[in-house]
Amino acid sequence: MSIRSLVAEHTLGFGAAPLGNMFRAVPEEDALATVETAWKEGIRYYDTAPIYGAGLSENRLGQVLSQYPRSDYVLSTKVGRVIEEGTGEPAESNPEGEGLFAHGLPNRVVDDYTYDGTLRAVEQSLRRLRTDHIDIAWVHDVSPDFHGDDWIDAFATARTGAFRALESLREQGVVRAWGLGVNTVEPCELVLGLEEPRPDAFLLAGRYTLFDHAHAAQRLLPTCEERGVDLVVGGPFNSGVLAGGEHFEYRQASAEVLDRVRRLREVAENHGVDLKAAALRFPTAHPAVAATIPGMSRPERVNENLELSRTPIPEGLWRQLREERLVSAEVPLPAGD
Repeated sequence: MSIRSLVAEHTLGFGAAPLGNMFRAVPEEDALATVETAWKEGIRYYDTAPIYGAGLSENRLGQVLSQYPRSDYVLSTKVGRVIEEGTGEPAESNPEGEGLFAHGLPNRVVDDYTYDGTLRAVEQSLRRLRTDHIDIAWVHDVSPDFHGDDWIDAFATARTGAFRALESLREQGVVRAWGLGVNTVEPCELVLGLEEPRPDAFLLAGRYTLFDHAHAAQRLLPTCEERGVDLVVGGPFNSGVLAGGEHFEYRQASAEVLDRVRRLREVAENHGVDLKAAALRFPTAHPAVAATIPGMSRPERVNENLELSRTPIPEGLWRQLREERLVSAEVPLPAGD
């Protein structure tokens, strides 16, 4: 199924990782108010995952969205991990970055890319999200950044397990579409080389952004466009560093990263544009990109992201970024406003 047809005109989605208390504890009332604000302001595509706070993000999202007609919004979550509830083990023991969800629920998150594990993960997510189907299921983190040299083994397990389970669930209507949800390009390239099963789309986080896009632009996105595989861009602010934060790749940003961000910001400011607006607009110029899903954890952040997405950006900004080699020569750039 075309992801573009699912999200329709809702190209700015809601990334719900912060609702799992990523980096900091988000008060319950703030988390729920953020989702309510997103709904009120017209956002209709929401993405989450079991590992985001060991079920906390899914719980919070489901609590709000279950008030509204299911046909009125698009919901994606992820498989590849199951949650063992009530173990009393801290959420930061999970492999999604050191201490990233230290304030999540005291549940144990276990990697499981098998067929049965995928069915169990979907069943758990349906319960937390208070729904009877998932629009898009992403196979989560079957990639080198989480499994190191063993990632090919994890991928092989997913190929005969998670991929086939999701194909079956798609035939049953429990899942409408599936793909990979990863932070690296290599797994996407590998799955595109398979005869079957074939994914409907990819959720690629942090690899087609204003900061980091060269690898994806050279081979992956042209192949996606050629084969009709849509791309959802996650982490358009690269863990916050493009939005004025100090994290990159879920960790403290290095001096080299901060220097490159400084150069990007100087160009944006030279044209009277907030760097965050340019970061949100950049991925949407590629015809393979169906949506972007920045993370949001405060009601005011929802309004800010929507305003930024509508900010006029002069053609001269994109031209200067190209001239200073801050964007790759082969990527399509947005039209100037």
